[in-house]
Amino acid sequence: MAKTHLSCPCGEAITGTDEDDLVEQAQKHLSEAHPGREYDREMILFMAY
Repeated sequence: MAKTHLSCPCGEAITGTDEDDLVEQAQKHLSEAHPGREYDREMILFMAY
């Protein structure tokens, strides 16, 4: 089952249409809300549900 949801510790709920979209949305959120913090696909999907 694809993981399409992620809750950022800042409280932001991130959703994607599929895992690729979720990773893209999460990386976009990180660059906008948390500059300097970067997570790769594996780390994002580890935290996703």
